[in-house]
Amino acid sequence: MAPVSAEAQTKAGAPPARKPNVIIYIADQVRADFIGANNLNTSTRTPNLDAVARRGTSFTGAITNQPVCSPSRSILMTGRYATETHVWRNANPINPELPTLASEFRKAGYSANMIGKWHLAPKDPAKGGGDGFVRPEYRGGFLDLWEGANEFEWTTHPYEGTIWNGAGEEIKFSNESRIEFITERAERFLKQAHDKPFLLYISQLEPHQQNDVNRMVAPKGYAERFQNPFVPQDLRPYPGNWQSQLPDYYGSIEAIDDSVGRVLKTLDEQNLTENTIFVFLSDHGCHFMTRNAEYKRSPHNASIRIPFVAQGPGFDTGQKIPNIVGNIHVMPTLLDAAGISVPASVKGKTLMPLLSEPKAREEWKNTELIQISESMTARAIRTQDWCYCVVDRDPKSISKPSSTHYDEYLFYDEAGDPNEFVNLAGRKEYRKQAAILSDQLKELIVGAGEPEPEITATSIYP
Repeated sequence: MAPVSAEAQTKAGAPPARKPNVIIYIADQVRADFIGANNLNTSTRTPNLDAVARRGTSFTGAITNQPVCSPSRSILMTGRYATETHVWRNANPINPELPTLASEFRKAGYSANMIGKWHLAPKDPAKGGGDGFVRPEYRGGFLDLWEGANEFEWTTHPYEGTIWNGAGEEIKFSNESRIEFITERAERFLKQAHDKPFLLYISQLEPHQQNDVNRMVAPKGYAERFQNPFVPQDLRPYPGNWQSQLPDYYGSIEAIDDSVGRVLKTLDEQNLTENTIFVFLSDHGCHFMTRNAEYKRSPHNASIRIPFVAQGPGFDTGQKIPNIVGNIHVMPTLLDAAGISVPASVKGKTLMPLLSEPKAREEWKNTELIQISESMTARAIRTQDWCYCVVDRDPKSISKPSSTHYDEYLFYDEAGDPNEFVNLAGRKEYRKQAAILSDQLKELIVGAGEPEPEITATSIYP
């Protein structure tokens, strides 16, 4: 890719001279340490994403505010917490009354286009959703090009499947990988003539497991490249399924990186690169059944830390931003980067000042609320130094979006124990710090629109 001239670059954090196109490329269930630019993994191969990070900005402290598919995506789209979007668990439809990325970009004269996995429509087809076709009112404002399926993992398999266009007509593929198919649809869109700036949301399923076979499936030839790969330290002491799943997981991520390379190459060929913001991120990570009975839905770094890299106007800084930032901030950041006003109802904050103002990085709070559902009803606070999690131990609580009573559950020293091997909850020597975090967590919970809960301290001492 050709270097960017100083004249062509937009100053970090400054309003663009003309409306930039925006591409959000999301891959499902990608751990932050599987992006080579983060220098945390000796096996992963992501040269195209590494190039984006070198040219642009890498938010190395990025996390998801809700570590499961639909809730996380609803946060990304709205800049609101999952309990506010109504998508506090999978299969709940997004609140159609909320401003979204797509609706706000369209108001500003953009087209809003979606290709791939959606996962924000009702489960019931009669209510506008189901596994496949999504009615317009549940498309989150993506009312121009629509080529997708609601629950992509049920309407497609790694080498065949069906998505739907905006009119409900089937688009089928076979004899090519799902990743290639979605990439080709994105290339096709980018090669079209555009009479207005565009927002394009490219949503891949991989490296998420194929649900009906309950395993990751890399495109042919990719898993074979990773038969004895590096094992992240947080996985090594624990049983789980990483021993069998890592080759396909690595392979899928390399295939995603190849796809990113094709999208970036098409931007170059169409002379779109210099005026296009390109963002890559994930909805959550993956702990390979080491921390609970599935892949995420926990407050651990393996579950909540996500890749977040961006290049293009306003982002071409060559910086790594270590601040703790939730994906709740993506929506207002992209609006701000495009010179579009952020709705007052949005809870997230623009990250653009962090790119150009050292004082803004120093003053950033570095405290993020994590809401957890389905596996348990829990809340956590993640700071640069600590992760503190509380849980409602009543099994019936998982049917509710929140609780008014939690017990201390997990407590990790992120500076001294980044792999989160030692749970400090209930240790008397950490009681003072736990009390501080408990108060901060309550404040975040109230800020998310929930009632202030009671949090019961735990003790491991008789």
